Amino acid sequence: MYKLLRGVACCQHAASSGVNVNGISQVGRRLLSTATGHADPADEQVLSKRKFKPQDAIEANEQPAVELPGNSRVVICGGGITGASVAYHMGLQGWGGETLLIEQDAVGGDLPWSACGLAGRFEPSYTELKLSEYSIDLIKRLTQRGLPTGWRQVGSLNLARNFDRMTSFHRMKSQAVAWGMNCEILTPEQCRQHCPLISLDGIEGGLWIPEDGVCDPHLVCKAFIEEARRLGVRIVEHCAVKKIHSAHGKVARVETTAGDVDCEYFVNCTGFWAREVGTLSKPVVKVPLKAVEHHYLHTKSIAQLDPNTPFVRDFDGRIFFRECEGHILAGGYEREAKMVYEDGIIPLSQEARQYPPDWDHFHELLDALLQRVPSFREASLDRLTNSLQVFSPDCKWILGEAPEIQNYYVAAGNKTMGVSASGGIGRVLTDLITKGSTYLDLHILDISRFLGLHNNRKFLRDRCKEAPGKHFEINYPFEEFQTGRNLRMSPIYPQLKAAGAVFGQSMGYERPNYFDLHDKQDEFGLPRFRIAQTRTFGKPPWFDHVATEYRACRERIGIADYSSFTKYDLWSKGNEVVELLQYLCSNDVDVAVGSIIHTGMQNPNGGYENDCSLARLSERHYMMIAPTIQQTRSMSWIRKNTPSHLRSKVNVTDVTSMYTAICILGPYSRILLSELTDNDLTPKSFPFFTYKELDVGLADGIRVLNITHTGELGYVLYIPNEYALHVYSRLHQAGQKYNVQHAGYYATRALRIEKFYAFWGQDLDTFTTPLECGRSWRVKFNKQTDFIGRSALLKQREEGVKRMYVQLLLNDHDHEVDMWCWGGEPIYRDGVYVGMTTTTGYGYTFEKQVCLGFVRNFDEQGQELAVSNEYVLSGHYEVEVAGVRFEAKVNLHSPNLPTKFPDREREAYHATRDKPDQADLLSFSTTNLTMTRH
Repeated sequence: MYKLLRGVACCQHAASSGVNVNGISQVGRRLLSTATGHADPADEQVLSKRKFKPQDAIEANEQPAVELPGNSRVVICGGGITGASVAYHMGLQGWGGETLLIEQDAVGGDLPWSACGLAGRFEPSYTELKLSEYSIDLIKRLTQRGLPTGWRQVGSLNLARNFDRMTSFHRMKSQAVAWGMNCEILTPEQCRQHCPLISLDGIEGGLWIPEDGVCDPHLVCKAFIEEARRLGVRIVEHCAVKKIHSAHGKVARVETTAGDVDCEYFVNCTGFWAREVGTLSKPVVKVPLKAVEHHYLHTKSIAQLDPNTPFVRDFDGRIFFRECEGHILAGGYEREAKMVYEDGIIPLSQEARQYPPDWDHFHELLDALLQRVPSFREASLDRLTNSLQVFSPDCKWILGEAPEIQNYYVAAGNKTMGVSASGGIGRVLTDLITKGSTYLDLHILDISRFLGLHNNRKFLRDRCKEAPGKHFEINYPFEEFQTGRNLRMSPIYPQLKAAGAVFGQSMGYERPNYFDLHDKQDEFGLPRFRIAQTRTFGKPPWFDHVATEYRACRERIGIADYSSFTKYDLWSKGNEVVELLQYLCSNDVDVAVGSIIHTGMQNPNGGYENDCSLARLSERHYMMIAPTIQQTRSMSWIRKNTPSHLRSKVNVTDVTSMYTAICILGPYSRILLSELTDNDLTPKSFPFFTYKELDVGLADGIRVLNITHTGELGYVLYIPNEYALHVYSRLHQAGQKYNVQHAGYYATRALRIEKFYAFWGQDLDTFTTPLECGRSWRVKFNKQTDFIGRSALLKQREEGVKRMYVQLLLNDHDHEVDMWCWGGEPIYRDGVYVGMTTTTGYGYTFEKQVCLGFVRNFDEQGQELAVSNEYVLSGHYEVEVAGVRFEAKVNLHSPNLPTKFPDREREAYHATRDKPDQADLLSFSTTNLTMTRH
């Protein structure tokens, strides 16, 4: 019997023999209390609705040696590695004397090696990679200054067992040019050269990242704490938070077991307890996290083990290992994680939350580990530790200002990669607190990406079984979670499912991605719920389905469910709502009643915090339509930036769940709608980019917007939910004569990419300005209100933009056999890297791959210069797709696509324009609308 397997067998025998006496005794006590009629306090907790209870106040004879100050500008709660990093960076910014860190136990914890210690750059997004990169550089600097961190630059070896994994490595290698990451594609033999321990059985190749390394997270945390103290930060241990008080929507005071502290900012860095600490304020701050089991296997010392053994990840085997102080530390991610603390009560000490190892759950990873490194069979087992970890519903970090309370910041959900994330997170949170902005766009990690449903304990229990396993899965395009589904559904969802919808999920909302008429029923003849899967980097399996939907939208009529879009109503008794929107929006919103305004909400640096459409329903009432992912974020931004004199006078209501949104688009959409309403829909009476309230079928009060967000002729109908099924049925029945067809998200996405329409969260973000993406015509510098971001945009207009939004059409690309563009591909101009693609897709009219992205202008020293139209149009372009470059034609404005059904209004309207001072090209006159100005 091999040594390691003998160790495993001994541990399993001990567990089966009842070694876990604590668990047995707890059961025995419960049975005894039931028999005697004496209620056990634990039983009372089970039967009651459990709430998080912080520690009681410290007894008089146990008062801490250091008393809390009566006030501190910043209070950081949590002395783990993230809280320590925030404290250190606060000190660097000169706020050390105004910062207090409190920890309920000892800072850094008492149990080292509850993490793997990887400090690596292999992250799925630019933001996460840059945060990790900063963390690694910071650890290096601390090491160079003589602080113990355990840092060793051993590199990371990432193994691939199949073609798709190698393709993902090639994509990362291509992106590395833009991301500033040094990496190398390896053959199987080269992989073994970097790590002779591994078996090459099943290995197709690898990715080598030489600048990655390993460290001791415990020592790094201690280094942060030591430096924070040196910079003036006060650190108090054995002090637990009891309540966070707010006043006028902002943090005001923190109540602790050692007394109260008045403060301006509160930072929740409590890791495992972040969700529970969120409940200690009113309103509750929702931090969606769930604890799961996570194992680390430690061998005993191995003779002649190379201390420079790289950190090895066998992604397809779901395992990793590294050398650690002369022995091997290994672990992995199961396909389905095992939940802990399902009642929501997490022990307050790190020692109390140590779970016994579960060999039955770990055995699959152990088998993969022994297959990859056969020599480990001769190693002696030291221990298997069950070091619990917490995950967010989307397996990403959570950080930023809480939507519920201003100046309440959160940094949590760092998974097992706390040491890789901590330095960067500490820096960006400190920037947000001290400067109001930071050097990276953080929207993909921002806490405002969630809704209340994501914090539901049962939802978290369902979703977080799946989330950890995603950590090592191939990052395919449009990847979907299988859990937490059928949660938010429009009233027409059953009809769409019966029609063959294959669904995707956004903000918990089920929306059709495409329609497949085959295999749409289960064995009982009932409509089958199907989740969209791409699972390739080449031609997707849904290509032909989307092609038919696309043609319907271009040549007949398509009908799409837009219900997931964010929808707000804004109104006031007087002119206050106009005043507020003029301040928040860069476009002029004081337009004729019935008009639709497409506008950005810019931040002080001119970047997009939101990109939305506003329909002016009446003189003092607007409806806002924004991207689905903006539902929490937009409300938070509006509340935070509403001037104090308008707060009580403007009503902002989230009506997303009150309306079903149905879009009909295509050349016959006007004829179809006119058959169901008595209103005049001619272009003169109901022109493009206007709104009317219509009767449709037998229903009334339907808000109809003459836009489609795709550039096609059509309308979006915002229908009160009680009428939704009726209106949908009438539209679908009446549309049969026009061969109406359902269209999903993929088809409408293909339409807008061809029409060069930018979308927030994909093309636009907090660093992108209207001047950079051909939308300067939507910025009204001459309106009387000094809107947010105006000064920054004026400065940019004077100095010139440093990047420009372009459309690229790939030549000589065979969509049947070549790898597709999926976003994040590097763009080359005359052989020199100049930018990245953002949104990409197949253009069914162009019959080419279409890429949207940004082009920059670098001089020989790498410094950015202004970008002009002439510079963009004079270059020869290529786009690199998974290591292969394809020539591309560049466009600067929305193209007019060939069509059998020309429409003057749509042809005149260009969403993206190549001339900053280009006038509004709408062909209709606003004289048909009732003008109301103030």
